[in-house]
Amino acid sequence: MDIPRKISIRRRFLRRLFYTLASLLAILLITLGLSRLKPAAPSVEWSTLWPDTVKRGPMVRQVRGLGTLVPEEIRWIPAANEGRIERILVLPGKEVKADTVLLELSNPEMELAALNAEWQLKGAEAQYTDLRVRLESQRLDQQAATARVQAEYHQAKLKADRNALLAKDGLYPDVDLKLSQVTAEELSNRYALEQKRLDISSEFIEAQLAVQKTTVEQLRAVYQLKRSQVDSLHVRAGVDGVLQQLPIQVGQRVTPGTNLARVADPTRLKAEIKITETQAKDIQIGQPATVDTRNGIIPGRVIRIDPSVQNGTRTVDVVLKGDLPLGAVPDLTVDGTVELEHLDDVLYVGRPAFGQEKTTVSLFKVVDERRSAVRVQVKLGRSSVNFIEILEGLKVGDQVILSDMSAWDAYDRIRLN
Repeated sequence: MDIPRKISIRRRFLRRLFYTLASLLAILLITLGLSRLKPAAPSVEWSTLWPDTVKRGPMVRQVRGLGTLVPEEIRWIPAANEGRIERILVLPGKEVKADTVLLELSNPEMELAALNAEWQLKGAEAQYTDLRVRLESQRLDQQAATARVQAEYHQAKLKADRNALLAKDGLYPDVDLKLSQVTAEELSNRYALEQKRLDISSEFIEAQLAVQKTTVEQLRAVYQLKRSQVDSLHVRAGVDGVLQQLPIQVGQRVTPGTNLARVADPTRLKAEIKITETQAKDIQIGQPATVDTRNGIIPGRVIRIDPSVQNGTRTVDVVLKGDLPLGAVPDLTVDGTVELEHLDDVLYVGRPAFGQEKTTVSLFKVVDERRSAVRVQVKLGRSSVNFIEILEGLKVGDQVILSDMSAWDAYDRIRLN
């Protein structure tokens, strides 16, 4: 009969404990080692990326924005008076002259007022004519009286002169001579008075006619005003161009100031470009620009910058210098590019998907003969539409990835396939 030995059981227990502790220690070491390992670099397809190479040389700073073509001169034709639309004679899109009648309005009260003003003017003109005839007749009567006294005076003077010669020879009594001389003197005084009366009557006639003429001119001005108001019921274009809008309908009643039509010259267009407020700060009057109508590129020049910001943009007006391409019409959507400055010798690269000028961004630089890319910090300078200046972090010949790499923000290195 075998008797179990206690010492072998103890050895077996110790051996198992040793193996267990060794296994736990090994698992702990493996776990610690794995936790300290860096994650494997992810793989990215090269064909899905947008790379560019850093260059040195001249760079043209530009800003770009969307806009529309608008006429340089737009004329809104308002209603001068209240009225009702009777007829529309011209439809939008047709060329018009300054005197082309676009539509006709009616206003019976205004037409009646013009007719009353016309008859009042004619009545005043008739009164003026009657007064002039009567005063002219009075003046002629005064002239006749003056002429009659003048003739009597000359006769009396001749008679007095003759009597004086006869009295000198003793052939005429002295008393009769004195009587004839007194008569001549009296007629001389009467003639002088009649002459003054004739002069005063002329001034009186002029004053009376001036008063009546003032009344006539006042009524004529009123009539012309009423007539012009009636004429304004025939709405004319006012300028040569093309009728663009006619926001009214037949039968509609309009009040003074209501816009009836819009006329513009389609051959004289300018571009209104919307530039983001952050890029518009460097734009100056007179800077060169180009406008792309998608059917041709037209050179231009900045002529106005809107001082206010609307919806994050500022409006820049560009006058066009070249001939307009086919299809260039008002309200056409265009692309506008303003040239800010020429930089002669700068380090630059294509503009990345994210990154504004004068900021520091992280970009992936291609290394290992395009097998991988590492993250680098790049300080950016002045920017253009397609390029941006490099101040620090890259050198000539470096190839960087410009596309959106936000999906790999957690990695500092990626593999390129």
